[in-house]
Amino acid sequence: MKTPRLALVLALAGALGLAGCSAGTSSPGTSPGTSPGAETIGPQSTPDSTTAPLTLSTIIDVRTPAEYAEGHLDGAMNIDVQAADFADRIAELPTDAEYIVYCRTGSRAAAAVAQMTALGFIDVTNAGSLADASASTGIAVVSD
Repeated sequence: MKTPRLALVLALAGALGLAGCSAGTSSPGTSPGTSPGAETIGPQSTPDSTTAPLTLSTIIDVRTPAEYAEGHLDGAMNIDVQAADFADRIAELPTDAEYIVYCRTGSRAAAAVAQMTALGFIDVTNAGSLADASASTGIAVVSD
């Protein structure tokens, strides 16, 4: 891990899991249909959760542009997983960077993480919903 805080977030996520993001069950730290390189994180509830947000990862909001405009994590890029050009846009990104992906409930994020992993991305995390992603990263929700 690149920072102790990121390691703490991922360790907490592995211990707590992400409740309600999918109908099926999955092992801690992974989402259904994803490879071992894909992780899932959830809200952290540690005393230091009010400290500075994580900034080492590229944050990707995979919701529609309309959903993104209503509110998204500050600094997140919008790449709609349901858009016809999703794979093309993702393919333009470096596969060795660190990514945190979120959507409305975590389902579309899981689909995006699966596609990214299949394309060779090695460090992709499903942060679940917008609220979960904000809580786990400490990054504020903003709107356009």
